[in-house]
Amino acid sequence: MVRIRGAMAAQKRKKRILKDAKGQFGHRSTRYRQAIRSVVKGLAYQFRDRKVKKREFRRLWIIRINAACQEQGINYSRFINGLAKAEVGIDRKMLADLAIHSPEVFNKLVEVSKEAQTEKAK
Repeated sequence: MVRIRGAMAAQKRKKRILKDAKGQFGHRSTRYRQAIRSVVKGLAYQFRDRKVKKREFRRLWIIRINAACQEQGINYSRFINGLAKAEVGIDRKMLADLAIHSPEVFNKLVEVSKEAQTEKAK
């Protein structure tokens, strides 16, 4: 009867965890038990922050659009409402980019939005 040892598998597992913990501060990168905790926590943060990133970018785009709208004398909600009524299908990411890099195009969109609001009000 042959005795089977799990040394190679355990060594591989430890090596993988320590490789993932590389760059962590202090003993988190060198001690296996602490590295496991650190890697698991890091993966949890990674999962969570992929969702948070999307929220934060949307907030940033809205802030940029609002700032550009304020210069044109309209607020953000009326601008977006006017674009919806005019059936303009531009997302917030593109609107924020237009507001920064080509203000003249953004100003035309503001005019379209204002016209759509006045037409629907009649």
